[in-house]
Amino acid sequence: MVLSTAFGIMFGRVQIKTGFFFVLKYIEYFIVYFMGTNNVRDRKQIKYWVIAILLTSAIVSIVGIYQIPTGGRVTAPFEGAEGEPNTLGGYLVLILSIVTGLFLTTESRRNKILLGFLGFLIIIPFLSTQSRGSYLAILPMYFVLLILSEKRIGLAITLTILVSLGPFLMPSVVTDRIAYTFTQAKEAGQIKVGKTTIDTSTSARLQSWKNVVMKDWIKHPLLGYGVTGYRFLDAQYPLILAETGLLGIVAFFWLIYSLLSTALKTYRSTTDRFYKGLSLGFIAGLIALLTHAIGANTFIIVRIMEPFWFLSAIVIMLPVLEGQEQLHS
Repeated sequence: MVLSTAFGIMFGRVQIKTGFFFVLKYIEYFIVYFMGTNNVRDRKQIKYWVIAILLTSAIVSIVGIYQIPTGGRVTAPFEGAEGEPNTLGGYLVLILSIVTGLFLTTESRRNKILLGFLGFLIIIPFLSTQSRGSYLAILPMYFVLLILSEKRIGLAITLTILVSLGPFLMPSVVTDRIAYTFTQAKEAGQIKVGKTTIDTSTSARLQSWKNVVMKDWIKHPLLGYGVTGYRFLDAQYPLILAETGLLGIVAFFWLIYSLLSTALKTYRSTTDRFYKGLSLGFIAGLIALLTHAIGANTFIIVRIMEPFWFLSAIVIMLPVLEGQEQLHS
Protein backbone atom coordinates (compact mmCIF):
# COMPACT_ATOMS: atom_id res chain seq x y z
CA MET A 1 0.00 0.00 0.00
CA VAL A 2 2.71 2.48 1.04
CA LEU A 3 5.01 1.31 -1.78
CA SER A 4 2.23 1.51 -4.38
CA THR A 5 1.32 5.03 -3.29
CA ALA A 6 4.95 6.15 -3.22
CA PHE A 7 5.40 5.02 -6.82
CA GLY A 8 2.08 6.64 -7.70
CA ILE A 9 3.34 9.96 -6.31
CA MET A 10 6.65 9.61 -8.17
CA PHE A 11 4.90 9.07 -11.49
CA GLY A 12 2.25 11.76 -10.94
CA ARG A 13 -0.75 9.47 -10.55
CA VAL A 14 -1.30 10.34 -6.86
CA GLN A 15 -1.52 13.78 -5.24
CA ILE A 16 0.83 13.84 -2.25
CA LYS A 17 -1.62 15.24 0.32
CA THR A 18 -4.56 13.04 -0.69
CA GLY A 19 -2.49 9.87 -0.93
CA PHE A 20 -0.72 10.55 2.37
CA PHE A 21 -3.89 11.04 4.40
CA PHE A 22 -5.67 8.06 2.87
CA VAL A 23 -2.70 5.80 3.65
CA LEU A 24 -2.59 7.28 7.15
CA LYS A 25 -6.24 6.32 7.62
CA TYR A 26 -5.48 2.71 6.68
CA ILE A 27 -2.50 2.65 9.03
CA GLU A 28 -4.86 3.86 11.78
CA TYR A 29 -6.78 0.58 11.54
CA PHE A 30 -3.63 -1.39 12.27
CA ILE A 31 -2.85 0.94 15.16
CA VAL A 32 -6.33 0.22 16.57
CA TYR A 33 -5.61 -3.51 16.22
CA PHE A 34 -2.19 -3.39 17.88
CA MET A 35 -3.44 -1.11 20.65
CA GLY A 36 -6.18 -3.64 21.31
CA THR A 37 -3.89 -6.67 21.40
CA ASN A 38 -1.42 -4.91 23.68
CA ASN A 39 -4.02 -3.73 26.17
CA VAL A 40 -6.23 -6.79 26.59
CA ARG A 41 -5.70 -8.05 30.15
CA ASP A 42 -8.64 -10.11 31.37
CA ARG A 43 -12.17 -11.34 30.72
CA LYS A 44 -13.79 -8.51 32.71
CA GLN A 45 -12.09 -5.88 30.55
CA ILE A 46 -13.24 -7.60 27.34
CA LYS A 47 -16.81 -7.69 28.64
CA TYR A 48 -16.74 -3.94 29.29
CA TRP A 49 -15.37 -3.32 25.80
CA VAL A 50 -18.00 -5.50 24.16
CA ILE A 51 -20.76 -3.83 26.17
CA ALA A 52 -19.47 -0.43 25.01
CA ILE A 53 -19.53 -1.60 21.37
CA LEU A 54 -23.08 -2.93 21.74
CA LEU A 55 -24.32 0.20 23.52
CA THR A 56 -22.88 2.32 20.72
CA SER A 57 -24.75 0.22 18.17
CA ALA A 58 -27.95 0.66 20.17
CA ILE A 59 -27.54 4.46 20.07
CA VAL A 60 -26.82 4.37 16.32
CA SER A 61 -29.89 2.18 15.78
CA ILE A 62 -32.14 4.54 17.77
CA VAL A 63 -30.89 7.48 15.72
CA GLY A 64 -31.62 5.45 12.58
CA ILE A 65 -35.12 4.58 13.75
CA TYR A 66 -35.73 8.27 14.45
CA GLN A 67 -35.00 8.99 10.77
CA ILE A 68 -37.53 6.50 9.37
CA PRO A 69 -40.67 8.71 9.60
CA THR A 70 -38.91 11.47 7.66
CA GLY A 71 -38.75 9.24 4.57
CA GLY A 72 -35.74 8.30 2.50
CA ARG A 73 -32.95 5.91 3.36
CA VAL A 74 -31.58 5.70 6.89
CA THR A 75 -27.97 6.85 7.30
CA ALA A 76 -25.49 7.11 10.16
CA PRO A 77 -25.31 10.16 12.46
CA PHE A 78 -23.05 13.13 11.65
CA GLU A 79 -22.87 12.55 7.89
CA GLY A 80 -24.12 15.90 6.65
CA ALA A 81 -26.44 16.32 3.68
CA GLU A 82 -25.17 13.31 1.74
CA GLY A 83 -25.43 10.12 3.76
CA GLU A 84 -24.00 6.66 3.17
CA PRO A 85 -26.76 4.15 3.95
CA ASN A 86 -24.81 1.33 2.30
CA THR A 87 -21.90 1.62 4.72
CA LEU A 88 -24.25 2.00 7.69
CA GLY A 89 -25.76 -1.30 6.55
CA GLY A 90 -22.29 -2.86 6.61
CA TYR A 91 -21.69 -1.65 10.16
CA LEU A 92 -25.05 -2.96 11.33
CA VAL A 93 -24.40 -6.36 9.70
CA LEU A 94 -21.11 -6.66 11.59
CA ILE A 95 -22.67 -5.79 14.95
CA LEU A 96 -25.70 -8.00 14.28
CA SER A 97 -23.30 -10.90 13.68
CA ILE A 98 -21.65 -10.33 17.06
CA VAL A 99 -25.03 -10.02 18.80
CA THR A 100 -26.27 -13.25 17.19
CA GLY A 101 -23.09 -15.14 18.03
CA LEU A 102 -23.39 -14.13 21.69
CA PHE A 103 -27.12 -14.91 21.71
CA LEU A 104 -26.52 -18.44 20.39
CA THR A 105 -23.89 -19.28 23.00
CA THR A 106 -25.00 -17.56 26.20
CA GLU A 107 -26.70 -19.66 28.84
CA SER A 108 -28.14 -16.66 30.68
CA ARG A 109 -31.83 -15.97 30.07
CA ARG A 110 -31.30 -12.32 30.98
CA ASN A 111 -28.54 -11.97 28.39
CA LYS A 112 -30.67 -13.70 25.75
CA ILE A 113 -33.48 -11.20 26.34
CA LEU A 114 -31.13 -8.20 26.17
CA LEU A 115 -29.31 -9.49 23.09
CA GLY A 116 -32.59 -10.41 21.39
CA PHE A 117 -33.94 -6.91 22.01
CA LEU A 118 -30.73 -5.34 20.67
CA GLY A 119 -30.87 -7.57 17.59
CA PHE A 120 -34.44 -6.45 16.93
CA LEU A 121 -33.41 -2.82 17.48
CA ILE A 122 -30.61 -3.19 14.89
CA ILE A 123 -32.79 -4.91 12.27
CA ILE A 124 -35.27 -2.02 12.06
CA PRO A 125 -32.82 0.63 10.78
CA PHE A 126 -30.89 -2.05 8.88
CA LEU A 127 -33.92 -2.76 6.70
CA SER A 128 -34.50 0.96 6.25
CA THR A 129 -31.01 1.57 4.87
CA GLN A 130 -32.37 -0.03 1.68
CA SER A 131 -28.83 -1.28 1.07
CA ARG A 132 -29.02 -4.27 -1.27
CA GLY A 133 -25.38 -5.12 -0.62
CA SER A 134 -26.13 -5.31 3.10
CA TYR A 135 -29.22 -7.44 2.50
CA LEU A 136 -27.06 -9.80 0.44
CA ALA A 137 -24.45 -9.97 3.22
CA ILE A 138 -27.04 -11.35 5.64
CA LEU A 139 -27.30 -14.60 3.67
CA PRO A 140 -23.70 -15.88 4.07
CA MET A 141 -23.67 -14.57 7.64
CA TYR A 142 -26.68 -16.72 8.47
CA PHE A 143 -25.29 -19.80 6.73
CA VAL A 144 -22.00 -19.49 8.62
CA LEU A 145 -23.96 -19.44 11.87
CA LEU A 146 -26.02 -22.39 10.66
CA ILE A 147 -22.91 -24.43 9.83
CA LEU A 148 -20.80 -23.59 12.90
CA SER A 149 -23.34 -23.09 15.67
CA GLU A 150 -24.45 -25.79 18.07
CA LYS A 151 -28.01 -24.49 17.64
CA ARG A 152 -28.35 -25.69 14.02
CA ILE A 153 -31.85 -27.07 14.42
CA GLY A 154 -33.23 -23.80 15.79
CA LEU A 155 -31.49 -21.80 13.09
CA ALA A 156 -32.76 -24.15 10.37
CA ILE A 157 -36.34 -23.85 11.66
CA THR A 158 -36.01 -20.05 11.79
CA LEU A 159 -34.65 -20.01 8.23
CA THR A 160 -37.57 -22.12 7.02
CA ILE A 161 -40.06 -19.75 8.66
CA LEU A 162 -38.32 -16.69 7.21
CA VAL A 163 -38.26 -18.15 3.69
CA SER A 164 -41.92 -19.14 3.95
CA LEU A 165 -43.30 -15.97 5.53
CA GLY A 166 -40.63 -13.42 4.61
CA PRO A 167 -42.29 -12.21 1.38
CA PHE A 168 -45.49 -11.48 3.33
CA LEU A 169 -43.88 -9.96 6.45
CA MET A 170 -41.08 -7.96 4.82
CA PRO A 171 -41.72 -4.20 4.63
CA SER A 172 -42.62 -3.01 1.13
CA VAL A 173 -39.64 -0.63 1.15
CA VAL A 174 -37.35 -3.68 1.26
CA THR A 175 -39.08 -5.74 -1.42
CA ASP A 176 -39.42 -2.69 -3.67
CA ARG A 177 -35.73 -1.90 -3.26
CA ILE A 178 -34.70 -5.45 -4.19
CA ALA A 179 -37.09 -5.54 -7.14
CA TYR A 180 -35.73 -2.17 -8.34
CA THR A 181 -32.54 -3.98 -9.36
CA PHE A 182 -34.45 -5.53 -12.25
CA THR A 183 -37.43 -3.20 -12.75
CA GLN A 184 -35.87 0.26 -13.09
CA ALA A 185 -37.20 2.22 -16.04
CA LYS A 186 -34.88 2.34 -19.04
CA GLU A 187 -31.97 4.74 -18.55
CA ALA A 188 -28.56 5.30 -20.06
CA GLY A 189 -25.80 3.19 -18.52
CA GLN A 190 -27.87 0.09 -17.78
CA ILE A 191 -26.36 -3.33 -18.49
CA LYS A 192 -28.32 -6.27 -19.84
CA VAL A 193 -27.67 -9.77 -18.55
CA GLY A 194 -29.45 -12.01 -21.01
CA LYS A 195 -32.90 -10.51 -21.33
CA THR A 196 -32.77 -8.88 -17.88
CA THR A 197 -31.92 -5.18 -17.50
CA ILE A 198 -29.89 -4.25 -14.41
CA ASP A 199 -30.42 -0.87 -12.70
CA THR A 200 -27.86 1.90 -13.23
CA SER A 201 -26.27 1.64 -9.77
CA THR A 202 -25.59 -2.10 -10.04
CA SER A 203 -24.59 -1.67 -13.68
CA ALA A 204 -21.97 0.91 -12.71
CA ARG A 205 -20.44 -1.51 -10.20
CA LEU A 206 -20.39 -4.33 -12.75
CA GLN A 207 -18.81 -2.02 -15.31
CA SER A 208 -16.14 -0.95 -12.82
CA TRP A 209 -15.22 -4.59 -12.21
CA LYS A 210 -14.94 -5.15 -15.95
CA ASN A 211 -12.84 -2.02 -16.57
CA VAL A 212 -10.34 -2.84 -13.83
CA VAL A 213 -9.96 -6.57 -14.41
CA MET A 214 -10.03 -6.57 -18.21
CA LYS A 215 -8.24 -3.32 -19.02
CA ASP A 216 -6.85 -0.85 -16.46
CA TRP A 217 -5.17 -3.23 -13.99
CA ILE A 218 -2.99 -4.67 -16.76
CA LYS A 219 -1.29 -1.28 -17.22
CA HIS A 220 0.19 -1.41 -13.69
CA PRO A 221 -0.12 -5.09 -12.72
CA LEU A 222 2.21 -5.45 -9.73
CA LEU A 223 1.81 -2.29 -7.63
CA GLY A 224 -1.24 -0.64 -9.21
CA TYR A 225 -1.87 3.08 -9.50
CA GLY A 226 -1.31 3.87 -5.81
CA VAL A 227 -3.93 4.71 -3.18
CA THR A 228 -6.24 7.40 -4.67
CA GLY A 229 -4.34 7.13 -7.96
CA TYR A 230 -7.28 5.46 -9.67
CA ARG A 231 -10.78 6.89 -9.97
CA PHE A 232 -13.42 6.27 -7.31
CA LEU A 233 -14.89 2.76 -7.26
CA ASP A 234 -17.75 1.65 -5.02
CA ALA A 235 -16.50 -1.93 -4.88
CA GLN A 236 -13.64 -3.10 -2.65
CA TYR A 237 -11.94 -5.83 -4.67
CA PRO A 238 -11.42 -4.01 -7.99
CA LEU A 239 -10.36 -0.93 -5.98
CA ILE A 240 -7.62 -2.90 -4.20
CA LEU A 241 -6.49 -4.42 -7.48
CA ALA A 242 -6.43 -1.05 -9.24
CA GLU A 243 -4.68 0.85 -6.43
CA THR A 244 -2.20 -1.75 -5.16
CA GLY A 245 -1.98 -4.29 -7.98
CA LEU A 246 -1.42 -8.02 -7.71
CA LEU A 247 0.83 -7.71 -4.66
CA GLY A 248 -1.83 -5.71 -2.84
CA ILE A 249 -4.72 -8.05 -3.56
CA VAL A 250 -2.64 -11.09 -2.54
CA ALA A 251 -1.64 -9.36 0.71
CA PHE A 252 -5.27 -8.47 1.40
CA PHE A 253 -6.53 -12.03 0.98
CA TRP A 254 -3.62 -13.40 3.01
CA LEU A 255 -4.59 -11.04 5.83
CA ILE A 256 -8.24 -12.11 5.63
CA TYR A 257 -7.26 -15.79 5.56
CA SER A 258 -5.06 -15.33 8.64
CA LEU A 259 -7.88 -13.62 10.56
CA LEU A 260 -10.46 -16.20 9.54
CA SER A 261 -8.30 -19.25 10.28
CA THR A 262 -7.27 -17.89 13.70
CA ALA A 263 -10.87 -17.05 14.62
CA LEU A 264 -11.98 -20.55 13.57
CA LYS A 265 -9.29 -22.14 15.75
CA THR A 266 -10.40 -19.98 18.67
CA TYR A 267 -14.04 -20.91 18.21
CA ARG A 268 -13.32 -24.64 17.98
CA SER A 269 -10.86 -24.78 20.87
CA THR A 270 -12.37 -22.48 23.50
CA THR A 271 -14.70 -23.87 26.14
CA ASP A 272 -15.73 -20.48 27.49
CA ARG A 273 -19.26 -19.64 26.27
CA PHE A 274 -18.62 -15.90 26.06
CA TYR A 275 -15.40 -16.39 24.10
CA LYS A 276 -17.11 -18.89 21.82
CA GLY A 277 -19.94 -16.47 21.10
CA LEU A 278 -17.54 -13.62 20.30
CA SER A 279 -15.45 -15.71 17.93
CA LEU A 280 -18.55 -17.18 16.25
CA GLY A 281 -20.05 -13.73 15.72
CA PHE A 282 -16.74 -12.39 14.42
CA ILE A 283 -16.41 -15.21 11.86
CA ALA A 284 -19.97 -14.64 10.62
CA GLY A 285 -19.38 -10.89 10.54
CA LEU A 286 -16.17 -11.24 8.55
CA ILE A 287 -17.87 -13.41 5.93
CA ALA A 288 -20.74 -10.91 5.78
CA LEU A 289 -18.33 -8.01 5.23
CA LEU A 290 -16.51 -9.90 2.47
CA THR A 291 -19.87 -10.19 0.72
CA HIS A 292 -20.77 -6.58 1.42
CA ALA A 293 -17.44 -5.55 -0.14
CA ILE A 294 -18.60 -6.74 -3.58
CA GLY A 295 -20.53 -3.49 -3.91
CA ALA A 296 -18.94 -1.15 -1.36
CA ASN A 297 -15.53 0.00 -0.09
CA THR A 298 -16.21 -1.92 3.10
CA PHE A 299 -12.64 -2.43 4.28
CA ILE A 300 -11.66 1.23 4.12
CA ILE A 301 -14.73 2.78 5.78
CA VAL A 302 -14.01 4.19 9.26
CA ARG A 303 -17.38 3.33 10.82
CA ILE A 304 -16.95 -0.32 9.85
CA MET A 305 -13.22 -0.85 10.16
CA GLU A 306 -12.60 0.70 13.56
CA PRO A 307 -14.97 -1.67 15.40
CA PHE A 308 -13.92 -4.52 13.08
CA TRP A 309 -10.21 -4.24 13.89
CA PHE A 310 -10.91 -3.70 17.57
CA LEU A 311 -13.00 -6.89 17.59
CA SER A 312 -10.24 -8.63 15.63
CA ALA A 313 -7.77 -7.74 18.38
CA ILE A 314 -10.09 -9.14 21.04
CA VAL A 315 -10.74 -12.41 19.18
CA ILE A 316 -7.04 -12.93 18.42
CA MET A 317 -6.19 -12.57 22.12
CA LEU A 318 -8.91 -14.89 23.45
CA PRO A 319 -6.78 -18.09 23.41
CA VAL A 320 -4.01 -16.26 25.30
CA LEU A 321 -6.45 -15.05 27.95
CA GLU A 322 -8.10 -18.44 28.32
CA GLY A 323 -4.69 -20.05 28.76
CA GLN A 324 -3.81 -17.56 31.49
CA GLU A 325 -7.16 -18.17 33.21
CA GLN A 326 -6.57 -21.92 33.21
CA LEU A 327 -3.08 -21.47 34.71
CA HIS A 328 -4.46 -19.39 37.57
CA SER A 329 -7.50 -21.58 38.26
